[in-house]
Amino acid sequence: MNIQTDFLVIGSGVAGLAFALKAADFGEVVLITKKGIMDSNTTQAQGGIASVFSKVDSFDLHIQDTLASGDGLCNREVVEKVVKSGPDRIRELIDLGVRFNLKEEQRYQGALNFDLGREGGHSQKRIVHAQDMTGLELEKILVAHVREHERIRVIENHIAIDLITCSTRMKRGLVTTTHEAFCCGAYVLDRFTHQVHTFEARITLLATGGAGKVYLYTSNPDIATGDGIAMGYRAGATVANLEFVQFHPTCLYHPDAKNFLISEAVRGEGGILMDSAGHAFMEKYDPQKDLACRDVVARAIDTELKKSGDDSVYLDISHKKPEFIKSRFPNLYQKCLSFGLDMTAGPIPVVPAAHYMCGGVSTDMCGRTDIHRLYAIGETACTGLHGANRLASNSLIEALVYADSAAEQAVKDLQTMDFRATPDAPDWDEVGTTHGDELIMVTQNWDEIRRFMWNYVGIVRSDKRLNRARRRIEIIQGEIQEYYWDFKVSADLIELRNIAMVAELIIKCAMHRKESRGLHYNIEYSFRDDERWKKDTVIRRPFVG
Repeated sequence: MNIQTDFLVIGSGVAGLAFALKAADFGEVVLITKKGIMDSNTTQAQGGIASVFSKVDSFDLHIQDTLASGDGLCNREVVEKVVKSGPDRIRELIDLGVRFNLKEEQRYQGALNFDLGREGGHSQKRIVHAQDMTGLELEKILVAHVREHERIRVIENHIAIDLITCSTRMKRGLVTTTHEAFCCGAYVLDRFTHQVHTFEARITLLATGGAGKVYLYTSNPDIATGDGIAMGYRAGATVANLEFVQFHPTCLYHPDAKNFLISEAVRGEGGILMDSAGHAFMEKYDPQKDLACRDVVARAIDTELKKSGDDSVYLDISHKKPEFIKSRFPNLYQKCLSFGLDMTAGPIPVVPAAHYMCGGVSTDMCGRTDIHRLYAIGETACTGLHGANRLASNSLIEALVYADSAAEQAVKDLQTMDFRATPDAPDWDEVGTTHGDELIMVTQNWDEIRRFMWNYVGIVRSDKRLNRARRRIEIIQGEIQEYYWDFKVSADLIELRNIAMVAELIIKCAMHRKESRGLHYNIEYSFRDDERWKKDTVIRRPFVG
């Protein structure tokens, strides 16, 4: 099957959906998603969207908080753009039907009076939220509008394999490009029929989300395998700052609780982190105590666990009134209760887990990569907003702002570029391949990558650990490549190939940076070195001729 469209959107989180809605007013859109359209990181976002609405808050304060969290690596121009555009993007969501929590007096001087929350690293209350499941509310509303739009075609259960460029040459599934190439679509696997289809597009958008599944413990859903970052890099796009992996400090620690995040908003409302003896410990690590930035809190918990040998620390908000806890965190309360844990009666066990990728495919202010006609937004992209550490709840607003900017620029590209010279994309070539007979290779390497990434490239790193990880990923990459060329592709093999690629890039970036900054902490370089390392870590694939 060969599908042609104006815009190909790969991914169905808030970034891809918002872009699709705006681009569809100017051209045909095909949106592919590797599982169901609701299967995305967005649906897991609990806390909310950071934006300035309080009369005691200001753009300058939000900008300064973002810059402080980013530990010297934020692009100030990008920060100002996102912060100042935030309120307009939230008003657009309200116009679409998103229902955010409001105070009892719903309007203040004619404007909506949001029930604003506060999270770590924020100097003011500025988190606009929909109960404690903001992402799910956004996703439901955006999906409904996308499904209703007559110029958007949604194709579920299709996983992208690789991008296609105008200079792509195919040999048994191997894609080689020049760096001067432009993107003209993607090869995509139908998960049900196992057929590979060619999707040709004038504009292609990577919005595949994060890469939490590179690690053994993560808050991310199973779909977060770094697909967009891996595909972009293989096609020749520049990637940056992949050493900065944000570990969320508080995932629920329970044998039956897979990937369940305890929102930072719990600490924002007065939750206290304690050790197993009931002693609060965050005051030892930061003046902001439990409201310190995520990298500080995650390292503090890691240190406490290594000192005590305990399996978890504890988060306690039971000193607040039960009625408040149940109304502010209805989903968290019910979920914890399902595991036999009552947030209103006592502390709940928590541990850090891989949560958010601050690096990604490098883009400009409009979401353009350095491959013509290829855009990247959302967690897949590295825009310069987050620097070395993302400020809590800045991710959803970044996705919305860049979806708007990217759609505006992509429409201009569509209207001004000469597409007549675009050659037909070559068909997928699987001549000589057979069906896989060693699927144990996939599961074994998947498990091994995630385990050594957690142990060697986790919250605290060292040169020795990073070298061990580098040696292991080199061996595994060889095994994957050998298998990949000989057998027909499958969804599991595609995801394994992508997490291996992203793992390798994280290791390379971490080995390159000889300092500790933000989310990257190396015990052998426990200092911040602005003279030599106040710069992005940039990687680009060598051209394969």
